[in-house]
Amino acid sequence: MIRSILIAAALVTITLVCAPLQWISVKLGLPMRRLIPMYYHRACLKLFGVRVELRGEPTTNRPLLFVANHSSWLDHLILSAATPVVFIAKKEISSWPVFGTLARLQRSIFVDRSRRQETGAVNQEISARLTSGDPVVLYGEGTTGDGNRVLPFRSALLGAMSMTVGKGETGYLQPVSIAYTKLQGLPMGRQHRPVAAWFGDMSITKHIGRVLRMGGIDAVVTFGPAMAVTPEMDRKSVAKALEQSVRRMTSAARSGRPEIAKSGNALEKSSKPVSLLAETR
Repeated sequence: MIRSILIAAALVTITLVCAPLQWISVKLGLPMRRLIPMYYHRACLKLFGVRVELRGEPTTNRPLLFVANHSSWLDHLILSAATPVVFIAKKEISSWPVFGTLARLQRSIFVDRSRRQETGAVNQEISARLTSGDPVVLYGEGTTGDGNRVLPFRSALLGAMSMTVGKGETGYLQPVSIAYTKLQGLPMGRQHRPVAAWFGDMSITKHIGRVLRMGGIDAVVTFGPAMAVTPEMDRKSVAKALEQSVRRMTSAARSGRPEIAKSGNALEKSSKPVSLLAETR
């Protein structure tokens, strides 16, 4: 309990220091608006006792859309600590106390998935961020899972890349895997992954409290090979290829294999821009 209180106090302190600096940076459009969240989340991970192993690296090509699996609020901290990013988040988060403010300060793009008619407007906002040079994180599953499996990837928001590269550019999609592998130094089995995973109707504050009390979580983040894409995009085919790549990298990380599995996959083998037929179905 004492440990949790001390960590919580430290989290409040660094938040009170970083939040005003980030607010000023966003308002003035300063370059630090991309870096402050990265350093802030690195400090948060240390306080939570989360150790992260990085495999591969983010591509430096732009415009760039990361497509990742999702099982926990910790995913945000881990990806943001690894590289400057902007997140696509569900709309209700924007109204949450504290968390909504932090999400807005990181310039998150909020999506109301219950209103499909808004997908076009959201894709335009994502495209604007991509064009401005911000790498954007899309959680392909569209929701959090239990950490034991990768759910099917949705394709709708990949349309933002179609809009972006439709302006005569080449865009890039990069699959990213997040796997929680150890708890207190021991391999994390199926029954232990809910310690890190936040899904279903779990209370986020209770889940944060549990992570604070336990700590000692190890995660592996794997950046797969990026794929260059041209304006025409068959979103379903691309989403499926990204899903398979992320599922394979996640399996490799959980089993302790040092390398990404090299099974046949056009996503990982292609070195040329891929023309992806626009989906109208």
